[in-house]
Amino acid sequence: MLRSCYRPLERCFGLRSGDRLLWHKDLKPHASGDFSIAVVQANSTLEDQSQVFSSPSTTYVGVYDGHGGPEASRFVSQHLFSYLHKFSLEHGGLSSEVIKKAFSATEEDFVHLVKRSLPARPKIASVGSCCLVGTISDGVLYVANLGDSRAVLGSRVYEGQKSKVVAQRLSTDHNVASEEVRKEVEALHPDDSGIVVHCRGVWRIKGIIQVSRSIGDIYLKKPELNREPIFQQFGNPLRLRRPVLTAEPSILKRKLKPEDLFLIFASDGLWEHLSDEEAIEIVFKNPRSGIAKRLVGAALQEAARKREMRYQDLKKIDKGARRHFHDDITVIVVYLDHQNSSTTCRFKRNAAGYTTAPVDIFSHSD
Repeated sequence: MLRSCYRPLERCFGLRSGDRLLWHKDLKPHASGDFSIAVVQANSTLEDQSQVFSSPSTTYVGVYDGHGGPEASRFVSQHLFSYLHKFSLEHGGLSSEVIKKAFSATEEDFVHLVKRSLPARPKIASVGSCCLVGTISDGVLYVANLGDSRAVLGSRVYEGQKSKVVAQRLSTDHNVASEEVRKEVEALHPDDSGIVVHCRGVWRIKGIIQVSRSIGDIYLKKPELNREPIFQQFGNPLRLRRPVLTAEPSILKRKLKPEDLFLIFASDGLWEHLSDEEAIEIVFKNPRSGIAKRLVGAALQEAARKREMRYQDLKKIDKGARRHFHDDITVIVVYLDHQNSSTTCRFKRNAAGYTTAPVDIFSHSD
């Protein structure tokens, strides 16, 4: 099978030596431990954006998975953290209300950008981004999410004299592939029997999109815009009575415990190929350095296996064509070193740290 499919792959997808679509930082310090980050590009233009900011007291993690183009995810990466910082200062610290306010302000700014861009760039109204944010401050973790990126916690549990790690999902997948999310969307639109449609084996809102929450996707949130002639390119006018998507995040607050070992923040490109438990086991059983890259590699190996091809050949497929095999994948692993003063002191000597993945991996040279 491998021999028979190799030639078509080489001819159709432009196999080449090496893989310039992977970027990573093996290990860097943050306020309460270490973190590792890796991104692999599949689309012609990278639609995932990500960042880690850490001061001596706070760590911020953001994973933004764009769809329809990179504009929304890039916009979020440039604005959301600034709003979180601004509102935290104004309100005396981080809270669920501060996070909601920051998401709302980011959404509002993107709406203004879309309206300013019309009608010269009508397609920008169909661009959106999932947003997954984690903040750690004074031993308290907040996880806020729009869409189907995911945060998973690895915690140690004891069974007699032995210990193991267990996975706990900290975010909600806002994707109508889930029956619970479908029911939530249908309950909000009782007068619209076609609000969620099953087509070509996939559930979609209005037959268009799988996620029910996002930044952007303005043409699915602003019914007045759908009456504009510029939206004819998106097919028949939707004639929306009300928004079918929302930008209000689900938020979890957790007091971190000594048995909480690490966090995985990743776009859905990882979770398409690895379960929560598989990802947690990989992190638990392997060295810290390069662990995010190891998780990306495990997902790529699984993507290759599903297509009955060699992993080495998959890595040679160019951007754009690579999207036929897997999505853009972003992974950030954050280790939680409780009561570890050496990491904190080491980080304080370096002051604040900011790490952001390249806007485009293919054109980036490190």
